[in-house]
Amino acid sequence: MPAQALLILEDGRTFRGTSYGAQGTALGEAVFTTGMTGYQETLTDPSYARQLIVQTAPHIGNTGVNAADNESTRIWAAGYVVRDAARRPSNWRSEGTLDDELSTQGIVGIQGVDTRAITRHLRERGAMKAGIFSGTDAARPEAELLAEVLAQPAMAGLRLAEEVSVDEAYVVEPSDHGWEGEPLFSIAALDLGIKGMTPIRFAERGVRVHVLPATTTFEEAQALNPDGVFVSNGPGDPATANNQVAFVRSFLDAGVPYFGICFGNQILGRALGFGTYKLRYGHRGINQPVMDRTTGKVEITSQNHGFAVDAPLDGPSQAPEERFGRVEVSHISLNDQVVEGLACLDIPAFSVQYHPEAAAGPHDAAYLFDRFISLMTENKTAQSKTAQSQENK
Repeated sequence: MPAQALLILEDGRTFRGTSYGAQGTALGEAVFTTGMTGYQETLTDPSYARQLIVQTAPHIGNTGVNAADNESTRIWAAGYVVRDAARRPSNWRSEGTLDDELSTQGIVGIQGVDTRAITRHLRERGAMKAGIFSGTDAARPEAELLAEVLAQPAMAGLRLAEEVSVDEAYVVEPSDHGWEGEPLFSIAALDLGIKGMTPIRFAERGVRVHVLPATTTFEEAQALNPDGVFVSNGPGDPATANNQVAFVRSFLDAGVPYFGICFGNQILGRALGFGTYKLRYGHRGINQPVMDRTTGKVEITSQNHGFAVDAPLDGPSQAPEERFGRVEVSHISLNDQVVEGLACLDIPAFSVQYHPEAAAGPHDAAYLFDRFISLMTENKTAQSKTAQSQENK
């Protein structure tokens, strides 16, 4: 039987429910996500490290869990908050229950709480420190539990990418994902919390992907002679990612095509000289509207970020790091005008704040992988012409 459980926010707001998954204590930043499906992909997304996920969709767990839908090797969320947990899964792909999976991986959750009220509170007050306490931990004095919540570090200033990244490099081959023939390109992908579908989306298009640890140096990655460089999504404050910013700047100086997603967008912004800032409650879910300013088209996107790039929206401008030339905000959020993409006009580099590789969807933005391939093609053609011109001299 589920035990008593409490969710305590740093401002003292308390919600009572029953345990879900493992029993004990989970501390982290309370955030809400608006996705109505894809809860397994959400839980296993490394970008949710150190966060307590509040699901706004009321009914969670009805399709169970299965190994194929994981975005990484484990659940990275610190804790889980749902309203109505499914009593049993009902899906032909199910290999187990979400409750059992949470228990197996030691993830403390709470069910039976008013997630609508929690979401409205976080929208008004902002994402904040929180704790889930269940079983015997929930019986402790609330003042003691609140003190534990307040004692944990805030998300701003946390450096987490190295904690979720792979320890050793690995390669994802196109031939393993339906591509016939030799690879078209080879890229170096810096893993700051990469989702499993990302290298697959590249491989499906004929790109060999070298997935590299977050601590990889420019010299180590350059030794692979990549046709392009990719920087993934990931958790934590981009203001702490000085090593990764230097990594990207070195490749921009070398003229190697660049593509970044989510954290990779913030890293490009910093490499160009822009600042970053923490959003009040962030963008999380699979129904976030974004406008591509180059085409005027609106995309429904999957997002998970609590920080954003502070770049001017009013047309192309000179990058603060002037050697990189002009840059423009290519995409914006239609909810709050937050920067959702950057495009460099004088060097081969662009990035987006959302997830074009999204699983369980939507797939409106999958064309961005093709755009990166076109950028690498153009760069390779230009290099060949330059080399030919020098030979003719």
